[in-house]
Amino acid sequence: MSIGNSPESPEDDRNFPADDRDSIGRALQQARIAAGLTVDEVSASTRVRIPIVHAIEEDDFTRCGGDVYARGHIRTLARAVGLDPSALIEQYDADHGGRPSPTPAAPLFEAERIRPEPRRPNWTAAMVAAIVAVVGFVGFTMFNGNDTANTGGAVAEGPAPDKKTTAPTTKPTKTPKPVPTGSAIAAVPKDKVTVKLTAVGDKSWISAKASDGKLLFDGLLLKGESKTFQDDERVDLILGNAGPIELFVNGKKIEEKFESGAVERLSYTKGAPESG
Repeated sequence: MSIGNSPESPEDDRNFPADDRDSIGRALQQARIAAGLTVDEVSASTRVRIPIVHAIEEDDFTRCGGDVYARGHIRTLARAVGLDPSALIEQYDADHGGRPSPTPAAPLFEAERIRPEPRRPNWTAAMVAAIVAVVGFVGFTMFNGNDTANTGGAVAEGPAPDKKTTAPTTKPTKTPKPVPTGSAIAAVPKDKVTVKLTAVGDKSWISAKASDGKLLFDGLLLKGESKTFQDDERVDLILGNAGPIELFVNGKKIEEKFESGAVERLSYTKGAPESG
């Protein structure tokens, strides 16, 4: 004879609330401890700052900067400690009013149409302008020379020049070299790596480091703002909300589409704009 309900009885499942489970922070903390990892080690592998890791393990998501960033940090930390991030994301959405609505596509496309494309050097126009300037200068010089000769013949009076006198030799006019205009100068130096980020449609937390580990920037990039970073060898990036980021590397646009709310880690060097 059994006393009370068996632990495996269906009635026992009905008596416990559906959310009788560890909180998100405790689940991440227990998984980290079980994996033998410290907070410093998790922070180093995920690039999530130590104070934010501590806050998330205490179920304090206010330091994440919003639901989009909180979901991205939860996903990153869960993968680092060996947990399935989808279950924790569902738990977070249930505790915070559901999954945030996706950004409408129309405003993003509208922003793409309004934003001017970067102008590239127009060598053809520069050469045409230089040729026109040279031809005009030569024509003006020849016209003034002929006009001066005709005027001198009509006004000056005096003895006819000696036939033995050698006529003065006219020196050939030097063609001026075309001066390169501002549009013909390359926008980025070839001996450095140049990375430009623009937040289109939404804000995004970003972190940028130089090849020597120096922190170039760490903070929020608001909608419509841009940041440009340069280094002699490499620029390392962390995008907290990669979806709305438009990226140019060494003057070339990165066509790869990132997921909204996803955390991306990228590295770029001199040469082809390929992520490391």
